[in-house]
Amino acid sequence: QVQLVESGGGLVQAGGSLRLSCAASGRTFSNGLMGWFRRAPGKEREFVASARSSAGITYGTESMKGRFTISRDNAKNTVYLQMNSLRPEDTAVYYCAATGATTNVWNYWGRGTQVTVSS
Repeated sequence: QVQLVESGGGLVQAGGSLRLSCAASGRTFSNGLMGWFRRAPGKEREFVASARSSAGITYGTESMKGRFTISRDNAKNTVYLQMNSLRPEDTAVYYCAATGATTNVWNYWGRGTQVTVSS
Protein backbone atom coordinates (compact mmCIF):
# COMPACT_ATOMS: atom_id res chain seq x y z
CA GLN A 1 0.00 0.00 0.00
CA VAL A 2 1.15 3.53 -0.76
CA GLN A 3 2.13 5.75 2.14
CA LEU A 4 3.56 9.26 2.36
CA VAL A 5 4.89 10.21 5.79
CA GLU A 6 5.91 13.77 6.64
CA SER A 7 8.37 14.75 9.35
CA GLY A 8 10.34 17.79 10.48
CA GLY A 9 7.57 20.10 11.63
CA GLY A 10 7.67 21.93 14.93
CA LEU A 11 7.71 25.27 16.70
CA VAL A 12 10.14 27.94 15.51
CA GLN A 13 10.55 31.67 16.07
CA ALA A 14 10.00 34.15 13.26
CA GLY A 15 13.07 34.31 11.06
CA GLY A 16 14.03 30.74 11.81
CA SER A 17 14.22 27.69 9.58
CA LEU A 18 12.77 24.20 9.31
CA ARG A 19 13.38 21.32 6.93
CA LEU A 20 10.44 19.06 6.17
CA SER A 21 10.86 15.55 4.80
CA CYS A 22 8.38 13.23 3.11
CA ALA A 23 9.23 9.57 2.74
CA ALA A 24 7.16 7.56 0.27
CA SER A 25 6.67 3.80 0.28
CA GLY A 26 4.62 1.24 -1.64
CA ARG A 27 5.65 2.54 -5.06
CA THR A 28 8.19 4.85 -6.65
CA PHE A 29 7.36 8.39 -7.75
CA SER A 30 10.40 9.13 -9.89
CA ASN A 31 8.27 9.75 -13.03
CA GLY A 32 5.64 11.89 -11.38
CA LEU A 33 5.24 15.02 -9.30
CA MET A 34 5.93 15.26 -5.62
CA GLY A 35 5.02 18.38 -3.73
CA TRP A 36 3.82 20.22 -0.68
CA PHE A 37 0.57 21.89 0.32
CA ARG A 38 -0.43 23.64 3.51
CA ARG A 39 -3.62 24.47 5.37
CA ALA A 40 -3.70 27.30 7.90
CA PRO A 41 -6.45 27.56 10.53
CA GLY A 42 -9.68 28.79 8.94
CA LYS A 43 -8.24 28.77 5.41
CA GLU A 44 -8.38 26.56 2.35
CA ARG A 45 -5.56 24.28 1.34
CA GLU A 46 -2.79 26.19 -0.44
CA PHE A 47 -0.20 24.95 -2.92
CA VAL A 48 3.37 25.47 -1.73
CA ALA A 49 5.77 23.78 -4.16
CA SER A 50 6.24 20.80 -6.47
CA ALA A 51 9.09 19.06 -8.26
CA ARG A 52 8.99 16.56 -11.11
CA SER A 53 12.77 16.70 -11.30
CA SER A 54 15.54 19.10 -10.35
CA ALA A 55 14.69 21.03 -13.55
CA GLY A 56 10.92 21.02 -13.06
CA ILE A 57 10.27 23.03 -9.91
CA THR A 58 7.25 25.25 -9.19
CA TYR A 59 6.39 27.43 -6.19
CA GLY A 60 2.99 28.76 -5.21
CA THR A 61 3.98 32.40 -4.70
CA GLU A 62 7.00 34.64 -5.15
CA SER A 63 7.34 34.81 -1.37
CA MET A 64 7.58 31.04 -1.20
CA LYS A 65 10.06 30.98 -4.09
CA GLY A 66 12.33 33.39 -2.27
CA ARG A 67 12.28 31.63 1.09
CA PHE A 68 11.54 27.96 0.41
CA THR A 69 13.46 25.31 -1.50
CA ILE A 70 11.96 22.02 -2.64
CA SER A 71 14.21 19.11 -3.54
CA ARG A 72 13.86 15.39 -4.04
CA ASP A 73 15.99 12.29 -3.82
CA ASN A 74 14.51 9.69 -6.15
CA ALA A 75 16.88 6.99 -4.92
CA LYS A 76 15.34 7.42 -1.48
CA ASN A 77 11.81 8.13 -2.77
CA THR A 78 11.83 11.26 -0.63
CA VAL A 79 10.97 14.93 -1.13
CA TYR A 80 12.12 17.80 1.08
CA LEU A 81 11.05 21.36 1.78
CA GLN A 82 13.66 23.70 3.25
CA MET A 83 11.93 26.73 4.77
CA ASN A 84 13.95 29.81 5.73
CA SER A 85 12.98 33.24 7.05
CA LEU A 86 9.77 31.83 8.44
CA ARG A 87 6.90 34.15 9.30
CA PRO A 88 3.90 33.70 11.61
CA GLU A 89 1.66 33.53 8.53
CA ASP A 90 3.52 30.36 7.50
CA THR A 91 1.89 28.59 10.44
CA ALA A 92 -0.08 25.66 9.03
CA VAL A 93 -0.28 21.92 8.68
CA TYR A 94 2.00 20.98 5.81
CA TYR A 95 1.03 18.03 3.61
CA CYS A 96 3.11 15.98 1.22
CA ALA A 97 1.46 14.82 -2.01
CA ALA A 98 2.33 12.89 -5.16
CA THR A 99 0.92 12.12 -8.61
CA GLY A 100 1.22 9.19 -10.98
CA ALA A 101 3.59 9.13 -13.93
CA THR A 102 1.06 10.32 -16.55
CA THR A 103 -1.29 12.59 -14.63
CA ASN A 104 -1.14 15.83 -12.65
CA VAL A 105 -3.83 14.68 -10.24
CA TRP A 106 -2.62 14.61 -6.65
CA ASN A 107 -3.68 11.05 -5.91
CA TYR A 108 -1.55 10.36 -2.86
CA TRP A 109 -1.40 12.36 0.35
CA GLY A 110 0.36 12.27 3.68
CA ARG A 111 -1.34 13.01 6.97
CA GLY A 112 0.52 16.28 7.56
CA THR A 113 3.04 17.81 9.93
CA GLN A 114 2.40 20.92 12.02
CA VAL A 115 4.56 24.01 11.51
CA THR A 116 4.09 26.82 14.03
CA VAL A 117 5.98 30.11 13.74
CA SER A 118 5.90 32.40 16.76
CA SER A 119 6.41 36.16 16.71
